[in-house]
Amino acid sequence: MTKNVGGLDRILRIVVGAALILGFFLNSANGYNWLYLIGIVPLATGLMSTCPLYKIFGFNTCPMKK
Repeated sequence: MTKNVGGLDRILRIVVGAALILGFFLNSANGYNWLYLIGIVPLATGLMSTCPLYKIFGFNTCPMKK
């Protein structure tokens, strides 16, 4: 897969994804705590440096290689 997520975008995805997953474990009293598992998506896309939606819409935040 081609990398299309770079720098700050990647860091934000990892931080937000990890925070949501942590919220899942810390907020077990809430009936809708399973919604925190949506954090898997930004965490995975941040770790892999690729986003399928970016590819569909033609976005690229990864710096160009020279």
